[in-house]
Parts: sequence; C-alpha cells; structure tokens
Amino acid sequence: MASTVGLHPPSPGGETAPLLGSQPASPSSQAGQSRHRRRKSTSSFGSSTTTLDTGDVASAARRDIEDDVLPERAVLGRTLGWRSAYILIISRVIGSGIFATPGAIVGSVGSIGLSLTLWAAGAIISWFGLAVGLEYGCDKVYLEFTFRRPRFLASTIVAIHAVVLGFTASNCIVFGEYILFALGKHPSEHRVEVRALAVALMTAITVVHGCFLRTGIFLQNLLGWIKIGLVVFMTLASAVVVVAGYRPTPSSSGTRTLPSWDGIWEGSVWNWGIISTALFKVFYSYSGLQNVNNVLNEVRDPVKTLRSAATTALFTACLLYFLVNVAYFLIVPLDEIKRSGELIAALFFHRLLGETTGRILLPVAVAISAAGNVMVVTFSLARLNQEIARQGLLPYGHLWSSSRPFGAPLGALIVHYVPSVAVICVPATNIYSFILDVEGYPGQFFVLATSLGLIWLRKTRPDLHRPYKAFLPVVWARIGLSLAMIGAPFIPKSGESHGDHLFRVSYALVGMSVLLLAFLYWLVLAVVLPKLGNYRLEEAVEVLQDGTIITKLVRVPEEESQPSTSSLITD
Repeated sequence: MASTVGLHPPSPGGETAPLLGSQPASPSSQAGQSRHRRRKSTSSFGSSTTTLDTGDVASAARRDIEDDVLPERAVLGRTLGWRSAYILIISRVIGSGIFATPGAIVGSVGSIGLSLTLWAAGAIISWFGLAVGLEYGCDKVYLEFTFRRPRFLASTIVAIHAVVLGFTASNCIVFGEYILFALGKHPSEHRVEVRALAVALMTAITVVHGCFLRTGIFLQNLLGWIKIGLVVFMTLASAVVVVAGYRPTPSSSGTRTLPSWDGIWEGSVWNWGIISTALFKVFYSYSGLQNVNNVLNEVRDPVKTLRSAATTALFTACLLYFLVNVAYFLIVPLDEIKRSGELIAALFFHRLLGETTGRILLPVAVAISAAGNVMVVTFSLARLNQEIARQGLLPYGHLWSSSRPFGAPLGALIVHYVPSVAVICVPATNIYSFILDVEGYPGQFFVLATSLGLIWLRKTRPDLHRPYKAFLPVVWARIGLSLAMIGAPFIPKSGESHGDHLFRVSYALVGMSVLLLAFLYWLVLAVVLPKLGNYRLEEAVEVLQDGTIITKLVRVPEEESQPSTSSLITD
C-alpha cells in the first residue's frame, strides 16, 4: 500500500490526483518540494512498477511528508473494480453480526423498542464515521501525519493494536456453531468441535489468500453475493408470512402474539454502561465501511470508487439490518430471542421453514456467509499488517512485508493467523460477546483521535485539498459519543457489587491493557533503549528481491552527524 498524507490515486490520464493533498504550491515551496521528485510510474491490471529518484529514497523513509506518494514496487496491480470494492465493503459489513448479535443485544437492553432504536442509531453514527473517513482517510497514515510527536508513538500504537486485536475469531466461531447446529448438535455442548471447525476455516482461508490470490478474490465476491441474497430472502420470507396471516408455532412459554407500542418498550434497561456494550455489537455489525482504504492501491479509480461504493454499502446494510431485525421479532418469541445467544438466525429459520430447510440448509448458508466475512476481513487486515511491517515496527519485517513467493502477502497473513487462532482457542463460555466488546472499546480511542485530527488539520492546514468535507457538527457529535463510550464502563448498574461490576467491564480493562502495552513497547523501543545505548533511531529504505520497498529502523550513534538523506539498502 502506498502510504500517503493524502490519497494520490492515478487519474485516467495517468497523472496523480490527490484526495487529501496540498493545493498548488508557490514557486518557493515548489523549489522545496523538488527534493521529493519522482518519475512517472506505470500501472496495469496485473502489475505496477515505480522508478525511484534519489529524493524518493529519502521520502520513502519519512512518515511526515506531504503532497507526495511513497513509491512502492510490491504492487499486486489495480485488480479491484467498483463491484469488487462494493463486495469488499458489504461482505465486511454483513458478516456474522446480523445473524448472531440481535439476541445478545435484546438480552442486555431488555426490549424490542430499545433494540431497534440502537440499530437505527448505529446506522446514523456509522454515517458519522464514514463522513470522517472519507475526508480523513486511512487511519494509520493520517494519524502518523497529524500526531508527529512524540516520534513513532502514533505508528506504534496503531501497529500493536492492529496486530494484537486484528483477529477474525468471532466469525470463525459463528461458522463452527452454525455448522454444528445444522448437524443436529447443540454448540454449547460441543465447544471443542466448534473451535476445531473455526481453526480449520481460518487455516483454509489463509492458504487460499496466501497462495491463490485471484481465486481468493473470486471466492469472496461469490460468497458476498450469497450473503446478500440470504439476507434478502430472510426479509422477503418474513414479509410474506406476516402478510399471509401465518403465526409460528407456540413457544414453550405460551402463544406467540405481536406486541403493542407500549409492549415493545417493556423491560427496557436504561443504564448507559449496558447500552454502550450493546452499541459495541451494533457498531461491529456496521464495521467495515472503510474496508477498501486498506487496499486502495489495488482499486481502479479509487477516489470515485471509494465515495460511491461506501455510501451504497451503508444504505444497503442499514435497510437490510432493520428489516431482518423486524423479521426476527415477528417470527421468534422474545423470550427465545433473549436465550438464543448467537443462534437467533437458526431459530428463525427453524420456526419458519421446518426441520429440513430451516434447520439444515439455511443454517449452512449462514455459516457460508460467516466464512465469506472471514475471507474479506483476512484479505484486508493482511494488507494492513503488510503495511505495518513495511514501516519497520515489527521484528523480521522483511518476512511479513514481502509478496513472495505467490504474489500475495503470505507473511502478513501469518501475522493475522496467529492471534486469530489463539483467541479461538480461549476456553471461555461467552467468548463471542467478549471478543466484540474487547475489539470495540479500544477502537473508541481511535475514533476520538481521528475526529480530533480532522478538526486540527482543518484549523492548521486549510490549504489541503479535500474533495469531500465532513459536516463539522457531525464530527463534534462523534467526539462527544466516543468520550461517553470510553467512560461508560465506569458506570455501575443499580445494586451491582464491586466484584460483579469489575467482571462485567473486564473487556475495557483488556482493551486499555493493549493500548498500554503499545505505549510501553514504544517507550522501550524509541526512548529507553536509545538513551541507554547512546544512539538514535533513523529510518533507512530497503528494497527486497520482489521489489517491495520497506523501512528499517537503524541505530545511529549520537556522536555521528545527522545524515542528509536516508540510506538505500538493496537485498
């Protein structure tokens, strides 16, 4: 991925057009920018090459350059069109969330009305985040540009957070649970089998994406369309059943009746700490709207594609999510939904279509949908890990950065595979909800940082070109909500003991521990060791055998003078 302060995708004519870059500079500033000259790069469907000038070598090792494209030779080619970008987004958004989280959400907030309100609010808040993302761009690159001091701190926190919490365990677990349900087994009684299926799925997808790049893209596109078709089928089938006057068979607690307006709010829990964890699950279901940001150097016409595909995907997900939730409440009794765990979609199909189609075929389709989401998330996070490795912050970065031997980021896929499998094997009873909360809580710190960074750049750098500008009240609303979400775990429930409260908010403690670990890693790497060893860290460029350009952190004794340009190392 070409790291830029602004996205500079090539226009149809072959020139670079910034998405967030400086306006035409004055003659004096142009003279200063001549140090970062680059020769014109060529890109085709299957390959891309860049020829470096001396200035490019210096630029490639800096994290604060602007109005420039960091050159890269490890290019996989611009193989993703609008449809592939849309599928990347919608397959990331519509994963296990809509099939697994509604039961947990209703079980925590207590009522249909509050649950539906949170799903609608989640769509609006996700639009806030999309607006910020369209202006601010890929979090990693722009956080590095905005928060330049202390040096390496922003890069290190993003890197550790992405590697440690960038797993795909939740959808793998849903895959295993729905496969076992289709086989007539209760997942809670066969936890070892669930985890074995989850690990097998993660392993297979890693091999496909690491060794068969185009096959992986084809499969995730195919599974994405299957997923959309499944959700549409759920909605249409429910509508037909309701219009025809059909009522599901009575549940064990009595005859199924549709609630009144007052009835849908009965049992609502208005504790902000509880609502915040429910919102984490809603946000998880909407997450992925900026998924294409991680692979922009593989997207054709990325400026136009990103703006239209992301907005279309958000509208699609919002409509489908609301209709599917209504379908659940119309078909499955509320008491069964609250006890369903991650199997609410399985109960829906079973009650609606019977033993064969409802209990076997459609739960298998849900499992396939979860597998498609795992493919998309793995595809994108591997590229993010590859970019992090290229910045020199991971040990043995040259192994994780290279696209050899299959023209795919196999090393970065392994970095993603290890924590995913580790989390899958954790022997916890309600691991799915815990994973979502652990992922969601530290993410609010990044939401806060990107929103504040956008406002800071608006004030300090009004000269930057912005094809898309977020509405400032939206940005401030996002800041206020993120602060409220960060403080939510410290609000106990009425009558809750200190021990119970601490156990309930353990997700926040784990999330903050990861961020603290990232800070300590930076402190040792960039502050303590250089001070003890009387050296400073500088960035040098290395060109791998496959043409990949990576950055290495090298130790320079303090008595040596500051080099004028970064060194170039050829492998």
